[in-house]
Amino acid sequence: MKKLLIVLAILFSAQASFGQQAGKFRMGLDMGPAIPDGGGLGFLVNLEPKINIANNINVGLRFGVAALAKEVTTINDFEEYQGEVSANASISGTFDYYFNNGGSNFAPYIGVGYGYFTLSAVEFDSSSPSAPDFDNLDADFKWAPIVRAGIELGKFRMGAEYNFVPVSNLQDTSGNIIGEALNQYFGFTLGFYVGGGRWRGL
Repeated sequence: MKKLLIVLAILFSAQASFGQQAGKFRMGLDMGPAIPDGGGLGFLVNLEPKINIANNINVGLRFGVAALAKEVTTINDFEEYQGEVSANASISGTFDYYFNNGGSNFAPYIGVGYGYFTLSAVEFDSSSPSAPDFDNLDADFKWAPIVRAGIELGKFRMGAEYNFVPVSNLQDTSGNIIGEALNQYFGFTLGFYVGGGRWRGL
């Protein structure tokens, strides 16, 4: 019985040493550059409310917007045109695991997510007279996974993420499929969060 009490006391102390408290709510804001697969550049912003389901685990709902400029390819003649996607909006469920023993406010993490992406209309800039008639193309919708990793230092957060958004078809104004666009993108983020306890002891 005495050994059992000692073990329970050790376990309780280990749990109490973590900075984030289970059951606590937190709100995060991240932003930074986004790099589309295949080239190009953009910018992303993520707003993410979370709940700590354990002292070093939380789940959340990420609301994201990524503005991307990237290359697209037409099917018929494989000519490349420079296309701009005004904004990709998404909503994703997320899961993060933190490697922190409570002795520091430095907390590395890894995370995964799965979400619904709205791919906005594409506008093209091409000087070719033979370019297909595409202007203000319809939006597309895709389900896609996310992986990410990074560190938290106090209330500040720095990370990297990859969004595995599938390829989408491009249609002309008549509804014909004329090409495709790569939608996967890599992002670097800087941000902060409020709530959720703090990492260096309770």
